[in-house]
Amino acid sequence: MSTTIQREEIIMDAVEAVNTPPTVVNAIAQTVQSIISSTTAKATTSVSGLGSISTAAATTTTTSGTTDTTEGTIPTTFSTTTTTISSSSMTEKPSVSDLSSALQHFGIVDYLVFIAMLVVCAVIGFYFGFIEKKKKQQNTQLPTDEKDGAGTAGIEERRGSEALDYLVGGRKMKVLPVSLSLVASFVSGISLLGTSTEIYVYGTQYAFILVTLAISGMISWYIFLPVFCNLQLTSTYEYFKLRYGSSIRNFGAVLFVIGMLLWLPVALYVPAITYNQVTGTSIHVITPIVCIICTFYTCVGGLKAVIWTDVIQSFVMYGSILAVCIKGTYDVGGLGVVLQRNEDSGRFNAPEWTWDPTVRLSMVSVIVGGTLHKIQSSDVNQVSIQRFLSLPSYKHAKQCMFLYTVLLIFLLSCCSYMGLVTYAVYQDCDPISTGLAKASDQLPSLLMMRTLGSFPGLPGLFVAGVFSAALSSLSTGLNSMACVISQDVVRPLLKKPLTERQTGLLLRAIVVFFGLSCMGLVNVVEKLGMVLQLATTTSAVSMGPLLGIYAMGVCLPWVNAKSVMTGSLVSFVVLGWICVKAQLAQMQGEIRYPKMPVSVSGCDYAFDNATVWRTLHEYSPSTDRNIYHLSFFWYTALGGLICTVVALLASLVFGWQDVSEMDPALVTPCMRRFLPKKQYEAVDLEELFRRKADPTAEKP
Repeated sequence: MSTTIQREEIIMDAVEAVNTPPTVVNAIAQTVQSIISSTTAKATTSVSGLGSISTAAATTTTTSGTTDTTEGTIPTTFSTTTTTISSSSMTEKPSVSDLSSALQHFGIVDYLVFIAMLVVCAVIGFYFGFIEKKKKQQNTQLPTDEKDGAGTAGIEERRGSEALDYLVGGRKMKVLPVSLSLVASFVSGISLLGTSTEIYVYGTQYAFILVTLAISGMISWYIFLPVFCNLQLTSTYEYFKLRYGSSIRNFGAVLFVIGMLLWLPVALYVPAITYNQVTGTSIHVITPIVCIICTFYTCVGGLKAVIWTDVIQSFVMYGSILAVCIKGTYDVGGLGVVLQRNEDSGRFNAPEWTWDPTVRLSMVSVIVGGTLHKIQSSDVNQVSIQRFLSLPSYKHAKQCMFLYTVLLIFLLSCCSYMGLVTYAVYQDCDPISTGLAKASDQLPSLLMMRTLGSFPGLPGLFVAGVFSAALSSLSTGLNSMACVISQDVVRPLLKKPLTERQTGLLLRAIVVFFGLSCMGLVNVVEKLGMVLQLATTTSAVSMGPLLGIYAMGVCLPWVNAKSVMTGSLVSFVVLGWICVKAQLAQMQGEIRYPKMPVSVSGCDYAFDNATVWRTLHEYSPSTDRNIYHLSFFWYTALGGLICTVVALLASLVFGWQDVSEMDPALVTPCMRRFLPKKQYEAVDLEELFRRKADPTAEKP
C-alpha cells in the first residue's frame, strides 16, 4: 500500500493546526484549507506501508538483540539502527513526527463522506422536529397550548402528547429500528476503539465478554423486562416511586444523571482523538462541533430522531469496522496469517481461573461481574427501557431484546477481531512504543490509515463510523436525561401540570444544557488513561447501587424503602471511594498489569531508541495487591452486592415490607408465588362505578 506526502508547507500547516487555539472558526478554516491543498498540491514523495518512505540510496547498519524475559517484564525485541547517507542523497529515514504529520491528511472525498453523515443526522432531526410534527398537528388539530389532564408522563397520558412523542416516540416504533438504535447507543466509540486496543494490549481475555451478553440478555428477558413493559412507564424511576416511594425515586434519578455525566465525556473523547490522529485537528476544536450537531437533532427531533439517526449510524459503524477487518486481513496474507501471528505472540489467552478479585480479568470476574455489569449498563436502565417502551407491546419488546443481543454480539466480535488484525499488522513495529500512537486508543485509526488510506472515501467512512457511535451515545444519553429530569425531578415539584408548549421547552432546555456541559468535561477525561477501563470504572459508581435497587425491587418484595436507601448510600460511598482511589493510582503508575509482548525490530522509520527502551523495559507489573487493584469488571457487581447485603441487614432494624399490600405487577413473575393470594370478585361496570361513587355502600 502506498500513500502520498504533500509539499513541506502542508506538513507545517498540519503541525500549526494542532497548536492553533481551539475555536470552531479555526476548525472550519483548517478543513477548507486541507481540502484545497489536497486538490492542488502535487505529490513529491512516495510512502510505502506505514512510514516506509522511498528515498535515494542509503546504507543502513542494524544491530539487533533480544532481551531476556523475566517474570513481570514484557518480552521484547529491540533494534539499534544507524543510517549512513550516500553521497548522492541527502534524505534519511522519516521520523515519527514526519510520519504522524503525513498521516494527518484527509482527501476531499473523505471530507465529503464525513460531512454527509453529519448532514444526514441534522436533516433527520429537522424532519421529525418540524415537518413531521407539523403534519401531525394538522391531522389532529390539537392546540399546542392545550393542557394534558393526566400530566406529562405515565400510563394515563394521551398517546399524542408532546412528552410521550418526544420521549418514547408515541409507543409506535418498529422492532428493527429500535434494535439498531440500542446497538448504536451502547456500542459507542469506547467499544469500537477500546475493544480492539484491549485485545492488542492484553490479548483475547476481554473477548469472553461476548458470553456474558447472551447470559445478561436471558436474565433481563425473564426477570426485568416483563415488569417494566407491563407497567408502561415513561421513566424507569417512576417504578421506584411505585415500589419504594419518592425518596428512592429521587435518589435513583440523581444516580442516573451522575452516571451519565461521567460516561458521556468519555464517549465524546474517543472520536475526538481519532479525528486528531487522521487530520491533526485538536480535540478541543472538534468536540464542540460534535456536541452542537448532536444537541441540535436530539433537541428538535426527540426519540424518533434519535432512533432513526441511530439506524443510519449503525450501518456506518458496521461498514467501517468490516472494511478495516477485511482489508487488513487481506494485506497481511489472509485469515491464517492473522491467527498464526497472534497465536505465536500468546494473544489467544483466556481469563485466569482464579478467585483472586485483584486479577485484572479472571474467568469469575468476566462471567459473573461482566454479566451483572451488562444487565445494568445495557439491559436494565433508563436508556434501554425507554427504547423498549417505545414499542407497541411486550411481545415486540421481547423480539427487540433478542435481535439487539444478536447484533451486539456480532459487532463486538468484529471489534475484537480488529484487535487481532492490528497486532498482525504491527507485530514487529509497535506504534505505542515508538510514539507513533500518542495514546493506545489511537491504534485503530493508525490501522485504518494504513489499510484504507489509499482508497478515497474509506478513511472518511471509518472516522464517520467512530463519530456515529459517539453521536448515538450522546444523543441517547441526552434524551434519557431529559426524560428523567423532567419526569422524576421537575414534575413532582409542580403544583399543576405543564402545558404542551411548556413541556416541549423544558425537555429541549435540558438537552441543550447537558449537551454543552459535556464539552467541558472532555478536558478531564483526556488525562485519565485507557478509555475502556475508565468508562467501566466511572459508570460503576452509579450503576452498582442502581443494580441493587432494581434487583431488590423486582426480586425481594420484603425489603422496604428505608432499608434500600441505607444500602444504596453505603454502596455509593464505598464504591465511589474505591473507584476514585483506583483511578488516582492508575494515573500515578501504581497499578500496572501484565501486557502482551511487542517488538520494534521491524520498524522502517527513525525513533528515539532511549524512549523505546524505557517504555519497553522499565515497565513491570505492580506486585502489591489491595482493594484498589480490584478488577474493573467487579465494580458494578460489588456495588449491587453491598447495596443488597446492607439493605437486608438494615431490615432487621427498620422492619420488613408488608407484602400483603404489594401490587403483584411490581414484582417479577417468578417471585409472585411468594406473595399472599388475594381474593377477587367479578363485578360489572355499573356496580364498579357505584362502589367508587359511594365506598360505604353495602355489597348487594
